Amino acid sequence: QLQLVESGGGLVQPGGSLRLSCAASRFTLDNYAIGWFRQAPGKEREGVSCIDSSGGSTDYADSVKGRFTISRDSARNTVYLQMNSLKPEDTAVYFCAIQLTHYTCSGYAPADFGAWGQGTQVTVSS
Repeated sequence: QLQLVESGGGLVQPGGSLRLSCAASRFTLDNYAIGWFRQAPGKEREGVSCIDSSGGSTDYADSVKGRFTISRDSARNTVYLQMNSLKPEDTAVYFCAIQLTHYTCSGYAPADFGAWGQGTQVTVSS
């Protein structure tokens, strides 16, 4: 069963930074576009960022543009989400997933993604 593993979450003050990692042990992430999602309590899961299979194209939700950066490291078989200037509204569980339907980033419909990990909690609070 394909599954991703997220890590790097934690408690950070507003304005702080975190780097999340999304790793796979049983398959190569280079074959897939990878999406980052988040889900806050009582809210639906929302797409945050995506990187295509080549790493040459990225996409961001308007709420994180200019603050978050997605990247991939083929040697480590890992995708990262660098989060800067964090705000309390960024508090959520963050998930990564592989896009099943395209090699490029083509929206954030959860049904188009798979191999979901367990998520990593990000809490932004003073």
